[in-house]
Amino acid sequence: MSATRLLVLGVVRMYGRAHGYQVRRELLTWSADKWANVQPGSIYHALKKMTAEDLLAQVDVEPGDGGPDRVAYRITEEGDREFHHLLGTALSDPEVGHPELSAAISLMTALPRKRVIGMLNQRLVHLEAEVRRAGWLIQEGSEWGQPAHISELFGLWAQISAASLDWLKHLIARLEAGEYVMADDPGRAFGEPPAGAVE
Repeated sequence: MSATRLLVLGVVRMYGRAHGYQVRRELLTWSADKWANVQPGSIYHALKKMTAEDLLAQVDVEPGDGGPDRVAYRITEEGDREFHHLLGTALSDPEVGHPELSAAISLMTALPRKRVIGMLNQRLVHLEAEVRRAGWLIQEGSEWGQPAHISELFGLWAQISAASLDWLKHLIARLEAGEYVMADDPGRAFGEPPAGAVE
């Protein structure tokens, strides 16, 4: 799974139609280059690749300002399904890495509230087990004969897991309390496409 793929689909979907420079500018305002390592070249590559896969469709070519022409894209019905699949996987699958989870959190408002809460609760169960496992390794790991300093790695894992668990519990609580405008709330949620944008 790729954070860039999810983010590019999400931004094109959000605008209804967008060209590469517009996608890049939007993602830079989110600092996605820092937390998801989204680079300009990867954005243009993703646009071309997903067009070849019929997830995006080229809709227009605009003259560039002294540079190359700007190709505008829109998300297809298949692309919308892929967006929802990637977003759901990134929110619920504990094996998905932090860049992908970060991309999903930035776009989670494009889904209904209960669905997001359910997916995050699925991740929560796995994270609670990870915290227990890390604690057990700290307690019992020294009996396995590895160098003593290796226990520091178990401590690091335990601290990261505990912090992630605490953050996730608070996020779920905020969503359950009605924070953030989600796709099934009145008004247009962040990340939702304009009416009739998905074909």
